[in-house]
Amino acid sequence: MKEFKESIIVGGKTLTISSGKFAAQANGSVMVTLGDTVVFAAATSSSFDTDRDYFPLTVDYMERLYAGGRIKGSRWVKREGRPTDEEILTCRLIDRSIRPLFPESYKKEVQVIAMVLSVDLVNRPDIVGCIAASSAICISDIPFKEPVVTVSIGSKNGKLIVYPSVDEVATGDLDLTVSVTKDSVVMIEAGAKEVSEATIVEAIDLAQKEGKKVIKLVAKFARKVGIKKQTFVDENLDAGTKKRIEKLAGDKLDSLIVAMATTEGSYGDYNELKSAVAGEFEDEVKGRVAAGFDYLFKEKVRKMILSGKRPDGRKHEAIRDLSAEVGILPRTHGSGLFARGQTQVLSVTTLGSHTFEQLLESAEGDESKRYMHHYSMPPYSTGEVGRIGSPNRREIGHGALAERALMPVIPSEEVFPYTIRVVSEVMSSNGSTSMASVCGSTLSLMDAGVPLTNPVAGIAMGLVVDNDPTALAGKKYAVLTDIAGLEDGNGDMDFKVAGTKKGITALQLDVKTLKLTRSILEAALKQAKEAREEIMSVIVKTLSTPRERVSQYAPKIRTTKIDPFKIGELIGPGGKTIKGIIAKTGADVDVEDDGTVYVSAIDEAAVSAAIDEITKLTKEILPNEIYEGEVKRVENYGAFVEILPKKEGLVHVSDMSQEFVKDVSSLVKLGDKVKVRVKEIDSLGRLNLSMVMDPAFDKQKEERDRERNRGGRDFGRDRRDQGRGRGSISRFGGRRRDSNFRDRGGFGGPHFPASSLMDQSSKDFRE
Repeated sequence: MKEFKESIIVGGKTLTISSGKFAAQANGSVMVTLGDTVVFAAATSSSFDTDRDYFPLTVDYMERLYAGGRIKGSRWVKREGRPTDEEILTCRLIDRSIRPLFPESYKKEVQVIAMVLSVDLVNRPDIVGCIAASSAICISDIPFKEPVVTVSIGSKNGKLIVYPSVDEVATGDLDLTVSVTKDSVVMIEAGAKEVSEATIVEAIDLAQKEGKKVIKLVAKFARKVGIKKQTFVDENLDAGTKKRIEKLAGDKLDSLIVAMATTEGSYGDYNELKSAVAGEFEDEVKGRVAAGFDYLFKEKVRKMILSGKRPDGRKHEAIRDLSAEVGILPRTHGSGLFARGQTQVLSVTTLGSHTFEQLLESAEGDESKRYMHHYSMPPYSTGEVGRIGSPNRREIGHGALAERALMPVIPSEEVFPYTIRVVSEVMSSNGSTSMASVCGSTLSLMDAGVPLTNPVAGIAMGLVVDNDPTALAGKKYAVLTDIAGLEDGNGDMDFKVAGTKKGITALQLDVKTLKLTRSILEAALKQAKEAREEIMSVIVKTLSTPRERVSQYAPKIRTTKIDPFKIGELIGPGGKTIKGIIAKTGADVDVEDDGTVYVSAIDEAAVSAAIDEITKLTKEILPNEIYEGEVKRVENYGAFVEILPKKEGLVHVSDMSQEFVKDVSSLVKLGDKVKVRVKEIDSLGRLNLSMVMDPAFDKQKEERDRERNRGGRDFGRDRRDQGRGRGSISRFGGRRRDSNFRDRGGFGGPHFPASSLMDQSSKDFRE
């Protein structure tokens, strides 16, 4: 096998495309490397046409854990399972980038598989995967209009960055992904921290400029590989058949367009009319006639819009009727209902402790999420019958978009220490339920008491481009605000824009045309901003600020910080201490390695009680602090008092009162509550306590002790002076021996028996 390789410098990094070494039986396969991130992609097509009425393209993106030198954390399952949400989102990213470049009537099944083989934790594998997927198709024999490449743009401190690193994206203000051809934008995905429309346009321009460099690389590489494309010709109906279809459909088609613009259920009438028209033709052309009917319907919708009149009678900039409510559900933590025309979404917020965070495992490492948005669109929302099961790719994608739109305004964990989950239930769908989910989520989060930094609103923009500018004397394109389902399906663009009053937080753009220009994007962003302001006024009118308190049914969560060296003290042997606090207060207690302690309970009093227990247990005791303690032990020399859990100190008898205390038990008893002051903490960490609150007492006592010690020394010196000449008093209480001592008989002599001498000297000393 002959190997091919080409490289280019992009964003200060080397991008390399190679082929010919792997997967020779695929129609096209490449290995793309950026830094040490490597993604393999293969494109394959079936050998025969399908009878489907759409282009059967399948995209799969797989991240192998070995790419990051990792083994799956599960004890029982070690191989990768179903695609993660991140893998599915990248599948959609690739699909939306390449789908517009295939011929519309190409019906062979095409599968593109991108597989991450190596990650360097710097260069994003999803971006490399998009380039690899497009390159694999370009060098294959599968029909493809022209190369399309994906460029990522970041922003930090106002400076745009081409192909930013993972860290630059995480700490920056913009995460923009743009797929471009040499002349047009075909896909946009973005998350932003309330950036301006002008910044977005500037970043898209930069992506277009940088993308042309990679396009040249891909085109050169494809020519070098030299695989000839399949011969493919669009089968178009002859003019006579088209006229016959139009005649059979008649005026019914015009009235059907108006009906479908207001009622999603009218699709049944559409299929009925299409079947009736196709039934007038021979069996061998019925499939082509059905396709011709679809084309005729689409052209009528587009001409109506370009003439200035939308199918539902609105102007191009008009939004359908808006309504909003909060507090719909009595026992949930927060709920919001948002409706725009026939689109209606109920969003519900649930709050939990940090233990409910979602853990994510990928080749790039483990991470956790404390804010999650999930989206559900059951069949009844469009008046259809269907299967209910796990979320499909569309539902995962719409949920991620709404999550991304709200992420910049979610308060930090220090401000609001909750795990947050929002579920958007689509009750009725007729155009952009994802943006309705953004609006419903804003209402639901504020109703739950989540202190959003700003409310967020979203709108979907559409586009119809006149494919034959000479056919109509008028506008060459029309940008539509708040597209309905009919306009989405028959238009050229679905451009979702979400943001606050300060700026944009999320973007998502898909097109079916290669005529999207900068001027069209600027017009769409301008109209979207005006629409967001109108929607925002409805949201703020419904609920102007977040609730001051979370729901009575939501857990009450507080955090406290302890010295990490005291974590063991809080947990106790075998978890005995922390379990005791949980059992005593009824609150859940979790401690992190950095000393952050999370306390949660439905009852605020339980949280306060647990925080109080933790504070007492881990508090650093300082001299002269006052405590109310419990007498745990009484001795002749004083009492031991517990001032904090497992923190005892001695109150010496001399510190129990300013007066003389003869009997300790006459003043305190076991179990008594006494007020004590921390006198000192000695070098061994022992607590010396005092029941005398005035610290001056300690100094007075020290002074008295010094005086007493000094008086004792003087008294001994006086007695020694008095004993000179007849035998001074010895240190043992007896008399010092002298020359006369033995003459007097010494110890045991007749004049001074030893016992008498010792008794007398002791008596004298006491005197």
